[in-house]
Amino acid sequence: MQIALYSGAIAAAVGVSLADVGTTSVRAALEDSPKALIDEAWQIVNREYVDPNFNNVNWRSVRQDLLNRNYTSRQQAYKALQAALEKLNDPYTRFMDPKQFEALTSQTSGELSGIGIRLEQDERTKNLTVVEPIENSPALKAGLQTGDEIVTINDRSTQGMNVETASSLIRGKAGTRVSLKVRRNGKLFNVSIIRARIELPTVRYSLKQENNRRIGYIRLNEFSSHASEQMQRAIRDLASKKVDGFVLDLRGNPGGLLQSSIEISRMWMDRGSIVRTVDRKGKSEQVSANRTALTNLPLVVLVDGNSASSSEILTGALMDNKRATVVGATTFGKALVQSVHSLSDGSGLAVTIAHYYTPKGTDISKRGIDPDIKVELTESDRARLSANPRLIATPSDPQYARAVATLARLAKGKPASVMPQASTMQEGF
Repeated sequence: MQIALYSGAIAAAVGVSLADVGTTSVRAALEDSPKALIDEAWQIVNREYVDPNFNNVNWRSVRQDLLNRNYTSRQQAYKALQAALEKLNDPYTRFMDPKQFEALTSQTSGELSGIGIRLEQDERTKNLTVVEPIENSPALKAGLQTGDEIVTINDRSTQGMNVETASSLIRGKAGTRVSLKVRRNGKLFNVSIIRARIELPTVRYSLKQENNRRIGYIRLNEFSSHASEQMQRAIRDLASKKVDGFVLDLRGNPGGLLQSSIEISRMWMDRGSIVRTVDRKGKSEQVSANRTALTNLPLVVLVDGNSASSSEILTGALMDNKRATVVGATTFGKALVQSVHSLSDGSGLAVTIAHYYTPKGTDISKRGIDPDIKVELTESDRARLSANPRLIATPSDPQYARAVATLARLAKGKPASVMPQASTMQEGF
């Protein structure tokens, strides 16, 4: 069963077929588990890879070479498979070991098992501090607050510990318990929290008053499986507050699920093409808006060089249909679609299966999308915003400031309006 497509998308395991190239000797060799895994992966690439010439590599010869070797461990097989995939010269067609694949599936599902807090390391004290507990999370219900310092995790001191290590210790199987020692206002106390499945917020939004204008600011961090429902809530909530227009911030968004980008495009566009994909056989498929837009208020989209993949699909759709003005820096330039497969041992394989084009037929591969209004951050700007993230989306953020000025110009004379709620959301694929 295929679950989803695109950079970071997930699809379920595909069965192995040996009918077209199998021999008795090869079949016997495949009884060895590492070789079975290698052929499972080879078959998927052979069947789906976007380039039927495999970058002028003899892909059948690659299979024979892989299966003629002896592997003493799965790690050896993993390395051999990775080396074979590198011959395709496609960084997006890649093998993931079980740990990497689990991390990817958690990321694109928009969920993880833990207690639901965002941590940062205080620059001055180096102490691990709670940025915020996630809404409806076990951490919030246990009483953790912004500014709390995490002193120990399961009796292990966090002194000098980075955020990544602390997060890995706090995460764990749903239903299990983690014990924290917390410092608040100089006082220490212990708290025991039962882990649960947490829906990660990929959409953050706020109402901003800029001069005499009410602006709905929405930041989308990635296109996870929960992104579209979170985006819908953000648009509706901000529209109910009578905003004059929206700023949609896609800066730093690496992409995610294809379907999520389509659904979110449809929330902003009532009509028009969203994206066209072309597979290895030249088959073209076009996805369009379906009259389910949630608002027609003026919109400015913020992008930068790290806005990639699904971010570029959404940006291209809004730009080509003249639904939004795009401000910022040229985007990353990833115009390829992947399917991601789970393999029989829990590892995974991402395979490029199609090329995509913007509604006007533009191929942005390795070129990106040039914004309507180019605003490059200086090294000083980047250092300042990185050192103090609270300045992002304030007048101290040059790209955001330009977006606000652009929105003020677009909003002049535009009546505030919200589209009626649609009863269904059609799917493009």
